[in-house]
Amino acid sequence: MPGDLISIFLNSVFAGNILLAYFLGMCSFVAVSKNINTAIGLGFAVVFVLSVTTPLNWLIYHYLLAPGALLWLGFPNLDLSFLKFIMFIAVIAAMVQAIEMVIDRFSAALYAGLGVFLPLIAVNCAILGVSLFMVERNYTFLESLIYGFGSGLGWMMAIISMAAIRIKLKYANPPYGLEGYGLTMIVTGLMAMAFMLFSGMTV
Repeated sequence: MPGDLISIFLNSVFAGNILLAYFLGMCSFVAVSKNINTAIGLGFAVVFVLSVTTPLNWLIYHYLLAPGALLWLGFPNLDLSFLKFIMFIAVIAAMVQAIEMVIDRFSAALYAGLGVFLPLIAVNCAILGVSLFMVERNYTFLESLIYGFGSGLGWMMAIISMAAIRIKLKYANPPYGLEGYGLTMIVTGLMAMAFMLFSGMTV
């Protein structure tokens, strides 16, 4: 069991990185990685949101939405799994709203730096994708907790790494036509290949 949890954690951070392996959450990744401080702030926000919403959505799915989940209420054949998209997004939006209020209260500079991309975490496909993968892979509650935290950590590592690289790219002289987003996407692909090197790790 501990080995399985470690494998899930390492896979979610590296080889199965939600951003670099599945390319989910690319919009905020590309836009916010221009500044290292805002990248760090958004990274921590994503880690927190994923660490809380993934196990919370697991509870909602398995005790309310899954087929037979409402047996304890006398509805053994009721299947509400078709509502998982709406319920998952509602939980994510509520958590993002809470984080937005906390950041606005304690760090006005970070709040201004993140701009529109902070509330957009609520519709970040990486956040929803982790909850959907959790259901698809039939993880337990503890595995979902580890998977959510690992996915958030992997996303944060990717955006901070990109921010650090883009600082250096300001002094580069790329070929004509590759300036800006072109070079950013090439670097993203190279980072994805580097993270994939961890796919051979076993526990």
